[in-house]
Amino acid sequence: MGSVGIIGTGAYLPERVLTNADLEKMVDTSDEWIVSRTGIRERRIASEDQASSDLAVEAGRKALKAAGITADQLDVIIVSTVTPDMPFPATACLVQDRLGAGQAATFDLSAACTGFIYGVSTASQFIENGVYRYALVVGVDCLSKITDFTDRNTCVLFGDGAGAAVLGPVEEGSGFLSFELGGDGSGGDLLKQPAGGSRMPATVETVENRLHSIAMNGREVFKFAVRVLGSSAEEALKKAGLSKEDVDYLVPHQANVRIIDTAVKRLGLSQDKVVINLDRYGNMSSASVPVALDEAVRAGRIRKGDIVILVGFGGGMTWGATVLQWTIDSVQ
Repeated sequence: MGSVGIIGTGAYLPERVLTNADLEKMVDTSDEWIVSRTGIRERRIASEDQASSDLAVEAGRKALKAAGITADQLDVIIVSTVTPDMPFPATACLVQDRLGAGQAATFDLSAACTGFIYGVSTASQFIENGVYRYALVVGVDCLSKITDFTDRNTCVLFGDGAGAAVLGPVEEGSGFLSFELGGDGSGGDLLKQPAGGSRMPATVETVENRLHSIAMNGREVFKFAVRVLGSSAEEALKKAGLSKEDVDYLVPHQANVRIIDTAVKRLGLSQDKVVINLDRYGNMSSASVPVALDEAVRAGRIRKGDIVILVGFGGGMTWGATVLQWTIDSVQ
């Protein structure tokens, strides 16, 4: 048993950009309305022939290169997504095949926007307990595929992307210092894709009624997020034996700038310690945290020795946070 950390990161964003000006032509909305309520100015949209596995493979390749290992060294691949290529096989199986990681165990994980944090928590236990040495965790979602672009309340929020991290052994006492995971299934109806599962299989009627698209109670989700984003980060710090003053960077789920601001105030952090990119990408669900992390690392903001908090919330309802001491000097 030993310490586990992130030894490489990667991200992939589709080329197509959907701006607020574009949305003004599609639904009754405005750039001012979207920015003032969410902080989002544009988002990336996958092409018609791109699926979640396509984005995940690209992010995974970059993470492997940054970690300095090859795909055949991977022991396990975990993909967090709510938009798998298909119900089965797992998207992780498709990623494994295309990466050439034939030795790796593979499975998908579903925790909505908290999925990447659930994923690294799961992978770190495998490594810490000596079961595996290297793991690839990918957070990926193509939310545009399940967004109703006639619904002005939800279509402005979401985008597509993938972020990945390679986990492995690190210097003792560094890497992941704590995890805080939680869920409240009583809020399951607040954010969901109603049809397409065993409860409501696909029919002509479910398609016509747009029941395969994201349905959200925005007001209640906002209240939930404001409550748990800051509290879960605080609890993770407590478990790590650290205080708010020890934090160098906060990498939150990129859903709404007002939610992030509330958490930042609760933690007493200055804005220069917060990684925000939702103005350019919107809410990418499982991809939000790892994409923001990768950008901060590659920009040289997060450096070896920094104390970093990753924190998120999502449908389910779920929440999670992890505190880690960064172990990478730079990412190529």
